[in-house]
Amino acid sequence: MSELSFEQMLEDSLKTIRNGEVVEGTVIDVKEDEAILNIGYKSDGILTKGEYSNTPVDLTTCIHVGDTMEVKVLKVNDGEGQVLLTYKRLAAEKGSKRLKEAFESGEVLTAPVTQVLEGGLSVVVDESRVFIPASLVSDTYEKSLAKYEGQEISFVITEFNPRRGRIIGNRKQLILAQKAEQQKALFERIHVGDVVEGVVKNVTDFGAFVDLGGADGLLHISEMSWGRVENPKKVFKVGEKLTVLIKDIHDTKIALSLKFEDQNPWLNAAEKYAAGNIVKGRVARMTDFGAFVELEPGVDALLHVSQISREHVEKPADVLSIGQEIEAKVVDFNGDEKKISLSMKALQNSQETHAADEDVADVDVDAVAAETEE
Repeated sequence: MSELSFEQMLEDSLKTIRNGEVVEGTVIDVKEDEAILNIGYKSDGILTKGEYSNTPVDLTTCIHVGDTMEVKVLKVNDGEGQVLLTYKRLAAEKGSKRLKEAFESGEVLTAPVTQVLEGGLSVVVDESRVFIPASLVSDTYEKSLAKYEGQEISFVITEFNPRRGRIIGNRKQLILAQKAEQQKALFERIHVGDVVEGVVKNVTDFGAFVDLGGADGLLHISEMSWGRVENPKKVFKVGEKLTVLIKDIHDTKIALSLKFEDQNPWLNAAEKYAAGNIVKGRVARMTDFGAFVELEPGVDALLHVSQISREHVEKPADVLSIGQEIEAKVVDFNGDEKKISLSMKALQNSQETHAADEDVADVDVDAVAAETEE
């Protein structure tokens, strides 16, 4: 039996490895595009950046000399006597196992968005890709998903079928669950008559939806002010903070108001608009039978067509215009029904009577009497 050469004995002393085997190695050199690992074999292992991660990286920022890594043998002999290694495929296998466990347990995962696709988002968990369809990204429609690029998001796995390449994540489910908890807490906390803070979420022609932190409340156009609001979009902006009054709660619907009672203009209207008072106002709208005059926001009065002038007026629009400021006399006040009647004609009569009195006062009574005697 011939003696073994030194090289043969050294080779025999080193372990043997096979393709697909998982080995542990120590980093002995790192360059931007590859790392060299001592894996206890006759040849060192080569780990390229393409086999380190699916995401383009500079290996010198991720791996350092002396680091210990668990890798998988991709090819024992690449034709040049080198051992090719992979880190990402081993990580993907581990990631796939973790995703399966998360799918079965309902675990909430958090991972960065690596790519924004036309139909959704791609995230990577331990080198395993998860696709989140656009319809499952949020509970509301989002025209563009670009804002999620590079962000860390939380989600659950709702479909796991790696053989068909379908590992589906769902972020919408978490958002809905969170909102349900917030809604429950909100309805336990609020009551009719409470004053709360909110943020304008959407503005329509008929009102504004205000986010109360768990549910949206509707601020109807009729509750936006004691005065008249013609166009809510000119009054409120999305994102604006509001202090609102909870007017009513019905199931999950919340009615809001900005008509606080201490600001009710009718509280002292009886004194300001008592019968006989002379007032000024702005013509707000007109009908065939009269004009409605805004005395202040929330307080309108009726100027009947018969009370506009001593002369005959067919229609208010013949002598008045919207926005015109007028002066009139209050001829009736009904606080219970919130009705006030005005008369410009009565004011004209008063002015003419006053003028006549002044004319009489200027006459020399004695002189007139003397002329009469003659």
